[in-house]
Amino acid sequence: MAPPSLSSSLSHHHGRHPLSFAIALLVMTYSTAAGSNPDLDALLKFKSSLKDPSGALSSWSESRPPCHNSDRSTWTGIICFKGSIWGLQLENKGLGGLIDVDSLAHLKSLRTISFMNNSFDGHIPTINRLRLGYLKALYLSNNMFSGDIPDSTFDGMQSLKKLHLANNQFTGKIPNSIVQLPRLLDLRMEGNDFSGAIPDFVQNTLKVLNLSDNAFEGSIPARLSKMDPSSFSGNKALCDAPLAPCPASPSPPDDPWTSLTWIIIIVIVLAVILLALIIFILLNQRQPRDRSPGSLEAASPPSHLQKRASLKEELPSRQGSPTHSTTSRKPDTKLTFVRDDKERFDLQDLLKASAEILGSGCFGSSYKAALTSGTMMVVKRFRQMNNVGKEEFQEHMRRLGRLSHPNLLALVAYYYRKEEKLLVSEFVSRGSLAVHLHSNHGKGQPALDWPTRLKIIKGVTKGLLYLYSELPTVTAPHGHLKSSNVLLNHSFEPLLHDYGLVPVINQESAKELMVSYKSPEYLKNARITKKTDVWSLGMLILEVLTGKFPANFLQKGHPGNQEQDLVKWVKAVEGDAVFDKEMKVLPSCESEMMKLLRIGLECCEADVEKRMELKDAADRIAEVKEKEVDDDFYSSYSQAADVR
Repeated sequence: MAPPSLSSSLSHHHGRHPLSFAIALLVMTYSTAAGSNPDLDALLKFKSSLKDPSGALSSWSESRPPCHNSDRSTWTGIICFKGSIWGLQLENKGLGGLIDVDSLAHLKSLRTISFMNNSFDGHIPTINRLRLGYLKALYLSNNMFSGDIPDSTFDGMQSLKKLHLANNQFTGKIPNSIVQLPRLLDLRMEGNDFSGAIPDFVQNTLKVLNLSDNAFEGSIPARLSKMDPSSFSGNKALCDAPLAPCPASPSPPDDPWTSLTWIIIIVIVLAVILLALIIFILLNQRQPRDRSPGSLEAASPPSHLQKRASLKEELPSRQGSPTHSTTSRKPDTKLTFVRDDKERFDLQDLLKASAEILGSGCFGSSYKAALTSGTMMVVKRFRQMNNVGKEEFQEHMRRLGRLSHPNLLALVAYYYRKEEKLLVSEFVSRGSLAVHLHSNHGKGQPALDWPTRLKIIKGVTKGLLYLYSELPTVTAPHGHLKSSNVLLNHSFEPLLHDYGLVPVINQESAKELMVSYKSPEYLKNARITKKTDVWSLGMLILEVLTGKFPANFLQKGHPGNQEQDLVKWVKAVEGDAVFDKEMKVLPSCESEMMKLLRIGLECCEADVEKRMELKDAADRIAEVKEKEVDDDFYSSYSQAADVR
């Protein structure tokens, strides 16, 4: 027997219970409307394929639509535009599992996706025109994807402008479907294990490219020769512009006389070099043995050779008496390593290495030295630590060596002498934040844009939070936070430097030189507190946003005027005139920039009792976005100028 039809069923109920019929009709109408939301169904199906151990997507529920108010969503990570799903921004959620591209394909308005900083692994899903053909931006950096990328993965993606695959475990060659993308502006593949030759990007639309820290080899295509050299660093077998030229292959000699000519030339060159070495040795032997030792703080050396000599003279000659003979005890040049995951070397390896002066800060000079393995190290000298005992100093160095965070520059090793100390760390490619804010403009380098500056402040804040959790007994766990102590790696991720030194710096030197001792609470009450680093963070935020250096940091000792010059200036300036003119402010970013500016001012509150806690400041900074959402939202690695 056939089941009754819907119309006959309704007629039956209508005849017997009119009110029941109306209620049933309303329920069925609502159910039909609710069931007709394809975006909701697609997202819930997509969610079911994910691993979400922290419950980051708990707001995804069928009880309410994802875009209930046109451009607003109560669902985490959902970006709406005119009532449709425009983007997924699921960054830093601890997600894993399967990315169900087939479910996402039902989101007809989807234009931008970011799954950065999660735990997705395995092979990359196929994202071609048959599934997500209208996608404009895809961010998959900082996951655990692995293996080769099949050639067909990005076939026909005519609209794709941004593709970020950095810091995964991809292997093999760059797939041809990426090379053929006609509108690709921004490609980041650094920090993987891609290999082979770099292909010629025929479309030549790229504005941003980063292929660093892979295993590419051979000649860089001429179309890419104008890119920044850092885009190709960490690929030892790459050559040609913008890197060093590829070695020329010698042509076979035309006749025996050509070979003979080359032999004669080589013999003559070797003879000249040998003669020069003999003269150099003789001149060295004639110099007095008891000359005063060199200093790491020598005036700017006129040549690279003198730069290296100043590092070589640094320690051994100071051990023992000033007139030691050839039978004197050999000085101890052993470094003490505080980390097990770094390459081992001793001070002599650094002294033999080619070196250059990076600069002379308030504590002393810093040198960059290249080890024979190619690793670049930085040696920083301190003379202001001679009041602390050896055991206390060594214990504190071991404590700093145990720290590990993506936003801290790790201490690798140290050298101890009563009179001075050397701290050794790895070289960071892009230098300090101070250089990018105040020095690069005159060199023709582009200024930092707003998304990059926000990324830096967020990274600095995360590093500070970690220091506060790991160094709870230190009053000011950083103690010397300023733009020159924030280093930037190749992806502009900030690394805090010179942190945790308050317990080992001589008190009189700390009062003269360290940023914490220029805080309002120290000027007023001669003490620093747990909130002093919050003040330093606030000053850094103002400096980053305005491009102005805090003048009171340049003064040794206590500034005569207790009013914070930069804070006073910021309060006096109206509107967007307060922001660095080099930053290229977009109208859609200004409200978010103002949010961060207000947080910076509150962190600089002179009354330490009214100043916010670091945790509160960090929570508010985390809420600041790169811009009000429209077409392509900024991911953490985007550049403002590349969006349009």
